[in-house]
Amino acid sequence: MIVETFMTKILRHLNQRYLTFDEFSSQKLAHGNSEREYLLYVHIPFCEELCPYCSFNRYKFQEDRAKRYFSALRREIKLYREYDFKCTGVYVGGGTPTVLPDELAETLQLIRESFPVREISVETNPNHLTDAVMTSLKQAGVNRLSVGVQSFDDNLLKAMERYHKYGSGAEIEAKLKHYQGFFDTLNVDMIFNFPQQSLESLQRDLEIIKGMPADQVTFYPLMVSTVTEKIISNTLGKVNYGREKLYYQEIFKQLADDYKPGSAWCFSRQEAMIDEYIVDYDEYLGVGSGSFSYLNGKIMANTFSVEEYCDKLENNQPAVAFCKEFSLLERMRYDFMIKLFGTKIDMADIRRRYGNLFDEALWKELTLFKGLKALKQDGNQLSLTPKGYYYWVIMMREFFIGVNNFRDICRDEVEAKREDGQKRT
Repeated sequence: MIVETFMTKILRHLNQRYLTFDEFSSQKLAHGNSEREYLLYVHIPFCEELCPYCSFNRYKFQEDRAKRYFSALRREIKLYREYDFKCTGVYVGGGTPTVLPDELAETLQLIRESFPVREISVETNPNHLTDAVMTSLKQAGVNRLSVGVQSFDDNLLKAMERYHKYGSGAEIEAKLKHYQGFFDTLNVDMIFNFPQQSLESLQRDLEIIKGMPADQVTFYPLMVSTVTEKIISNTLGKVNYGREKLYYQEIFKQLADDYKPGSAWCFSRQEAMIDEYIVDYDEYLGVGSGSFSYLNGKIMANTFSVEEYCDKLENNQPAVAFCKEFSLLERMRYDFMIKLFGTKIDMADIRRRYGNLFDEALWKELTLFKGLKALKQDGNQLSLTPKGYYYWVIMMREFFIGVNNFRDICRDEVEAKREDGQKRT
């Protein structure tokens, strides 16, 4: 536990610096490279009900507000299609992207008309597993569906405030089995290390996953922002990172025979797109309120205000509000973290990109993780060892906690502006 605790403290310190954004002042949109393939991330920030542990940019669903948003979203897509972005993959996240299936289908049609799309992944929740929604998604070209389940344990679902929204674990399991094979890949999104989750509960979840058998399963560690962690402490209990490794090792062991890791926490029975598109695509373009882009060494974020987002796009203005430009060293560290999160890194490709500077600048990291027996090298391929998988779970957990903290700050500012506006009127 000494290494894991030390990593967590160091990463939290580094992420505070790396994930400090400046306001985006330029009105010039980023241009793509027509020879490079990009992932298009589409964010739909609406849910019928809000889960207390979620830090993503999401708001309570209102139909009129959501319809206006989808219209603005299509405006943003049209803006970017003129800027040489060759988007071959699409990932639609939220929120709950399927709150308005017809609007989503129209948006996906526009995307397919605008870019040379090969694969489309969409997130949803168990209550939207209906024939009407599934058929709409299939006809819209979706080939991967990711369903937010979190757990099949009824007691946990009740504690997470999901039981009354989405049904019992048995009902969710039956729906998943019913639509197995409807898409090329049906991914089941799970979370481990909830305060009230026992090892026996996790083992039952794993047995259900293997019994379906699910095409793919993503087991996220509980990743909560500073604010959300306080909320969870008051409702579910204190988050215990001390047992996270034990739970992860159980997941890895139980899935080892039938599933291959596509990332440190996504396991597939066959080759398939994964939730962590940042692994498979060097750069990605984000559209929608609160979406992130990584382009030319810069991380950019759109405004987290739905109203401001719609206002800007209705006036043909970009919605980018924040920007962080990485130094060359930060870019190399980002590639080191992200690519190995996908289990391996092609050192020949890295050296084509950075020359020998990569080895020289990151010699401490390379020496440390090789010394910890977290990495193994075979020719030009550097890969995670079974021991290294959990270290990368820690790294990505802390990275996303840093992102979630930034999201909380942005949403607080949106709420403060809204309250200030109400007072003035």
